Amino acid sequence: MKYYSTNGKAPQVSLSEAVIKGLAPDKGLYMPEKITPLPESFFEDIENLSFQEIALEVAKAFFGEDVKEKDLKKIVSDTLAFDVPLVKVNARIYSLELYHGPTAAFKDVGARFMARLLSYFVKQQKKTRDVHVLVATSGDTGSAVANGFLGVPGIKVCVLYPKGKVSEIQEKQFTTLGQNITAVEVDGVFDDCQRLVKDAFMDEELNEKYFLTSANSINVARFLPQAFYYFYAYAQYKKLGFDDKPVICVPSGNFGNITAGLFGSKMGLPVKRWIAANNRNDIFYQYLLTGEYKPRPSVQTLANAMDVGDPSNFARVLALYNKNHTAITKDISGATYTDEQIRKAISTCLNDNGYLLDPHGACGYMALHDNLASNEHGIFLETAHPAKFKQTVESVINREVEIPETLQKFMNGTKQSIPMSKDFADFKKLILSWD
Repeated sequence: MKYYSTNGKAPQVSLSEAVIKGLAPDKGLYMPEKITPLPESFFEDIENLSFQEIALEVAKAFFGEDVKEKDLKKIVSDTLAFDVPLVKVNARIYSLELYHGPTAAFKDVGARFMARLLSYFVKQQKKTRDVHVLVATSGDTGSAVANGFLGVPGIKVCVLYPKGKVSEIQEKQFTTLGQNITAVEVDGVFDDCQRLVKDAFMDEELNEKYFLTSANSINVARFLPQAFYYFYAYAQYKKLGFDDKPVICVPSGNFGNITAGLFGSKMGLPVKRWIAANNRNDIFYQYLLTGEYKPRPSVQTLANAMDVGDPSNFARVLALYNKNHTAITKDISGATYTDEQIRKAISTCLNDNGYLLDPHGACGYMALHDNLASNEHGIFLETAHPAKFKQTVESVINREVEIPETLQKFMNGTKQSIPMSKDFADFKKLILSWD
């Protein structure tokens, strides 16, 4: 399958080129030239399939023309070595718990899949130089990517994160690893980190000297596999005895997660409608209201992984809907919440349902709670374990949040990071020092 750029000024490329390059030469994001619908028979029997079996069928629709089925099956199996359970919160609201992977965040799925697919293509092409993966993180991406790529031969990872704007546990998960992982602490916000990565891809000198790619959701191999768990959510929903289409609410930052879900809808996934839950960085919410996209500097909130002022994957949403605002608003609604409202949601959900939320899941729960009709059932994404935001959550509920073993092991490590300004010249100098 060929992949085209959302900016329309770059030639189409193969999947391997799209994965290795990450960003198109015209600064656009790669999109598959077609979306293959899955047969109705797949959905008729989906509740009887395992997560791995469901994911393999979805993966074949995306990647089957470019990766042999036996190899794709191994990549999927190795990626999904953990469950993503659908958990009842109350009679009409269910949580899709995406924090049962090695770094306790939803990005484990996309990061682990991409690490394996990139390694597969690197081996195929027999590259003599290392591939350098550049990734900007507002929290969970860095840990998921770093752990997904840790120790992978021929691949080196550089994680850029905003100083003082990620939680201690998040920071520990990618600054204590060493080996082929380098952490860079940027004196700025997430958007500065993302800009540095994009500017590196556009720099001729760097690209002549290094194989550079990204593991952010701008990379097709990172965001497309996130569609797997939407299909699995529906399978579990159907297995519970529901015969209607669920409303799905996604806490949204850089919009890779909800975009993967929208791809699922285009493939036939039975979803009634989508809700994009924002924190105070409500650029997409304002677009839904006005039809005008106005990026602005991000502001820091309790739901830090959603602190994005210019979401990259908005370009993919536009491409999916041919820039038709009416069509977009027909399928997707929005909601936006302040830190005070996020705190209230954590407290209220625990008191009413006995279910503990992280700040991002709190946005999703609240948006679903506020926008669900009386005859509808809904699923929101609990994107990270509450312990990753231990201080914030504990200040709300006035009790201790137990840190799971998967997270505890990172807390004993020693932080290793390189402080840096937000100027591209400094980042370029750092990259050139790698040899």
